[in-house]
Amino acid sequence: MKISILISSYNKGPYLEKCLHSCLNQTHQDYEVILLDNYSSDNTDLILEKYNKNVIIKKEKKISISPATNQLDLLRKAFLISTGEIICLLDADDFFEDNKLLTIDKIFSQNQKIDVVFDKPSILINNGSHNFKLKDKRSKYIWPTTHPTSSISMKKLFLKSFFEDRSLKNYPLLEIDFRITCLSKMVYKNFIVTEKKMTTYRKVSDGIMSKSKFMTKPWWIKRLQAHYFINDIFKHNQMKHKKNFDFYLTKVIADLLNKNFK
Repeated sequence: MKISILISSYNKGPYLEKCLHSCLNQTHQDYEVILLDNYSSDNTDLILEKYNKNVIIKKEKKISISPATNQLDLLRKAFLISTGEIICLLDADDFFEDNKLLTIDKIFSQNQKIDVVFDKPSILINNGSHNFKLKDKRSKYIWPTTHPTSSISMKKLFLKSFFEDRSLKNYPLLEIDFRITCLSKMVYKNFIVTEKKMTTYRKVSDGIMSKSKFMTKPWWIKRLQAHYFINDIFKHNQMKHKKNFDFYLTKVIADLLNKNFK
């Protein structure tokens, strides 16, 4: 099957060459690489000049002050020009193992009813590698551990349906990896988690996730959006949902912070 790698990028110059090399060195033969950039202000353009013959490169202006919303916009526009049957997402500061696409192709070929494949990436922090761990969430109404964007692969029809969902415009703080993880694992149950090591996820200081430091006002507001998102996807799919203690605690704290720091 043909595979499309969709890359979203903004000021990732220090990591970009490693990212693109990992795409162009794949052992799978039938694939394309599409990179959309939010008019980076670092050395991204100089790097991209080296790859314009092998990578489809587009520039798009930011549409929001929210990095998560901008990422969604870039990936949606990259998706619209993609031609692969399978889509692999990739952040510009992460990279793939050389056999990732070949492995993904085999997994989908052997599991025809599956729409999404999550891999468990190596996490790179200050040149030290760590294993990605899935937390045991006891409540079925709380979201599962989010797989990083670069460790998500899916059928094109699944992503098409995802981008056509009108609720995508809501919850501007929620990244695409959170949304897809929740929809696939909590609603559609159409996924596989593979133990095969195929992706390296860099935990960098300027990443999207770093914008919401633990227990800060943005963290609580984002957490409240996550709760409302889960409530909405359950309701939309006519599934029972129960607001738990975590929801009410988060709402009280987020409301207080909004009131006191306007």
